[in-house]
Amino acid sequence: MKFFKYTGLLAVVFLFCGFVYSKPIVIKFATLAPKGSTWMQLMDELAGEVFAQTDGEVKFKIYSGGVHGDEKDVVRKIRFGQLHSGGFTGVGLGIIAEHLRILDTPFLFNSEEEIDYIYKKFDSEFRDYLKSRGFILLGWAQVGFVYLFTNKPVREFKDLSGIKMWMWEGDPVAESTFSNLGVSAVSLSITDVMTSLQTGLIEGVYGSPLSITALQWFTKVKYMFSLRVANAGGAVLISEKKFNSIKPNHQKILLDISNKYFKKLTALSRRDDKKAVKVLKEEGILVTSPASQKVIAKFKLAGAKTRIDLADKLYPKSLLIRIEKALEDFRASKKNKNRNT
Repeated sequence: MKFFKYTGLLAVVFLFCGFVYSKPIVIKFATLAPKGSTWMQLMDELAGEVFAQTDGEVKFKIYSGGVHGDEKDVVRKIRFGQLHSGGFTGVGLGIIAEHLRILDTPFLFNSEEEIDYIYKKFDSEFRDYLKSRGFILLGWAQVGFVYLFTNKPVREFKDLSGIKMWMWEGDPVAESTFSNLGVSAVSLSITDVMTSLQTGLIEGVYGSPLSITALQWFTKVKYMFSLRVANAGGAVLISEKKFNSIKPNHQKILLDISNKYFKKLTALSRRDDKKAVKVLKEEGILVTSPASQKVIAKFKLAGAKTRIDLADKLYPKSLLIRIEKALEDFRASKKNKNRNT
């Protein structure tokens, strides 16, 4: 009897220990964002809060600085189950859900207000679309407005034709944009950009001031063209399979914390992006401006052509029409509001 009594007691102890010390669910997360950047500081904080609020049952393992390769490599590894989550720019998002690339098309947005309006208006639609592709959106993470950085000054439309511009390998938006701008771009993985700038294979890059600073590309260019070319969207995603392995109450905690931190990240990124422009100027980067309003109009016309060219190839034309109509209505509403104040 004593044997059965002690055996039963041990079984209860082992069951209790197994419950208390159950192995946490580890979310392997990868991104190109460098360690120490604003993006990674917030991601570390997010991971810490998720771990604490789930009593250590959900844990992030973070791989920053592109150690798992370009975004296409990260997407592939998530699909194979080697990774589970990633922080993506529009290029990575486009590999997963190509319709979202409409948000990165040239000269679509004029302000941060417009960006926020469209992302909010189409949020549920975009979330459903991502879920249909096997991913759950943890949060939008804006990269910022994109500018051209070159080793030759750009003031006229024609100035771009003589510059060997980098183009992110496999990016249809960049390819179409540069084609309409009359640029013969050099297609490279983002991980090859710094070396290519050093060797002279390329003479120009594009990105937000904050990303250009964080990646140290500014050390190899001389000029920044002041015209905003596009908005670089971004998001943090987790595979639906991994998400479903998490307890429902912990799923809610993960989503709530992510929503809080990625809203904060967008605000901080915008703040730091403005600071980055000042840093670039202090580091000797010369800012050039379009020579005239006609030059600006020519650039915007090329942007409109790019959006039309990509319709029904990358995203439905109907989606383009709805987003452009929503922006038109928003601008008109804001104009009327300003007129009445």
